[in-house]
Amino acid sequence: MKAAIINQYGDSNELSVVDDYVNPTITNNQVLIKTYATSVNPIDYKARQGALKSMFNWQFPVVLGWDIAGIVVEIGDDVTDFTVGDRVFARPDMDDTGAFGSYATLMAVNADKVALMPETMSFAEAAALPLAGETALQMLNELHVTAGSKVLIQAGAGGVGIVAIQLAKALGATVATTAGPENATFVRHLGADIVIDYHQKAITDVISQYDAVLDSVGDIDAGLAVLAHGGRIVTISAKPTSEQLAAAAAAANNQTLLAGWLQPNGQDLAKLAAYYQNDALKIVIDSKFPFTTAGVRAAHERIESHHARGKVVIEMIAE
Repeated sequence: MKAAIINQYGDSNELSVVDDYVNPTITNNQVLIKTYATSVNPIDYKARQGALKSMFNWQFPVVLGWDIAGIVVEIGDDVTDFTVGDRVFARPDMDDTGAFGSYATLMAVNADKVALMPETMSFAEAAALPLAGETALQMLNELHVTAGSKVLIQAGAGGVGIVAIQLAKALGATVATTAGPENATFVRHLGADIVIDYHQKAITDVISQYDAVLDSVGDIDAGLAVLAHGGRIVTISAKPTSEQLAAAAAAANNQTLLAGWLQPNGQDLAKLAAYYQNDALKIVIDSKFPFTTAGVRAAHERIESHHARGKVVIEMIAE
């Protein structure tokens, strides 16, 4: 099969698409997916640079990627929820060896991480949703966001922020977000009620007494400062310090500070598909790139520019 590999850590030039990579084999509880599209997330380039070396014992060559959309071409003996020919998407489990990511034309995926795609969803849209969408959904659950909640979502024009704004509005929350002036109108169209230009104003100058904060930029202190007594903050971009945890837990604040980590599962993907089908969730794609060496490198460079509005997609099979 074709796969995009790295043979050492480094910049985007380490990525190369090869035609003769070994095919994956499935276990009894897996499905084999023919990949139509994958997407690039910040974790991808960080992994390529070597930032995750302490977490995984990978052996080169490594195939990156944690989003997949495609068609089931084989099912394991114990799989009952899917059949050959199903259009599916998934955020697969981490491969401990690093050998089989989603930057490949075939991928073996545990069936419990897979969901059926809505008929109206394109493969590019489906590939753009799993990691960012499941993260947004699960973090809003951790924050106990419900109708009437006031929630700050940092970086509203980012992959997680785009989904989180829409889901929070669908739940009936009041949403504040941070965005540069070039993205202010965009995030308002997603549903943001208050847009804070972080170039011009501190968050604490604009809002206060919020019930929940989703921190995706590593600014825990500002998040804590705008939380109400008893509020909740979850960060997906930083490790809370002992001082921050103590300050949140102090009786005067009674706040909950959590470090969030995605737990992929097919049930949450099915919930996201339902939001999409009910027109409560729009999937925003910044750009698409072909599955070539130049295309994969360009996709990584687009993500690393920090100027992408929405998801960056790599198409194995263009629609």
